[in-house]
Amino acid sequence: MTALKGRDIEKFLSAPDLPVGWVLVYGPDAGLVSENAARLARHYAGDPPNPESLETLHMSEVDADPQRLGILARSPSLFGGGTVIRIRAASNKLTPTLVELLDENAQVVFIVEGGDLKPSDSLRKQAESRRDARALPCYADTNQTLEALIRQTFAAANIGLESDLVPLLRDLLGNDRQITRQELEKLVLFAGPGGRLSREDVLRLCGDNAALAIDQVIDAIALGHARRFDDAVTRAVSAGNDIQRLLIVAQQHFARLRAMRAEIDAGQGVDQVIGRAAPRIHFSRKAAVEQQLRLWSDDSLAAVGNRLHAAIADSRKSGAMAPSIARHALLAVCMAAARR
Repeated sequence: MTALKGRDIEKFLSAPDLPVGWVLVYGPDAGLVSENAARLARHYAGDPPNPESLETLHMSEVDADPQRLGILARSPSLFGGGTVIRIRAASNKLTPTLVELLDENAQVVFIVEGGDLKPSDSLRKQAESRRDARALPCYADTNQTLEALIRQTFAAANIGLESDLVPLLRDLLGNDRQITRQELEKLVLFAGPGGRLSREDVLRLCGDNAALAIDQVIDAIALGHARRFDDAVTRAVSAGNDIQRLLIVAQQHFARLRAMRAEIDAGQGVDQVIGRAAPRIHFSRKAAVEQQLRLWSDDSLAAVGNRLHAAIADSRKSGAMAPSIARHALLAVCMAAARR
């Protein structure tokens, strides 16, 4: 079997043990598939790849001219050295041609990019069963691999990070490798070699400003910070949020608080309840949410829910008065929190 897993994938990418043959790079993370295929192309065809040694085809080109791949694979390089053929968006229709060329002992390295292939797909079955092939699955980054990528990227550029910046970035970036790379490259360019990044830099450059502004409004309301509430609402509206949307998000937040409060009242620990909350509470907000859970009782959360529900209904009936109704209701909840 030549299906690589875990650490064997990185080991192969760092030092491929296949002089000629077929490498299938596949999986649901298209960004990581492309990145790993590019690493292999640099290994086999030079860094940067020599255009005389590397041929890149899309599967649509192979479909349009079925003979083209065979001609390229059977033609010796004019400048000596091996030929590398990279095929993007490959489908199972490619399998018979690849098998035929490999059986002819073609002196070529085929780097084939596939999608989320099932074990029954012929591309994957052949790549996993042949000695002259390797199959490299590419799955979405885990927290561990994403944190490692973040640290490696900034270490390579000698960029210093403020404490707790790695988990913040991990949560902001998600798990699509292509998007992650683009965002990290943007941060490296901003900081410059030997520079330093702060939390504010990261939030400004990578954060969803509209979502962050909403979180600030909700936390100001639930903690009774009237002055922060006014500033946060202004920023949220400036970021493109409608104040009626803030009203709906606030209702959802207090409903979630009430559900978590019920678990705590049933004997669960606050940390435990927050830790298993879904969707996950960002680590930067955990202290605020914990404080809110200690501040509000089940009865008071029920009253807030009823008040916000009524305000949503009134705002939908009132047309031009809707923003005022929404703002008044949110401020009233904020003041109720301040009195607790």
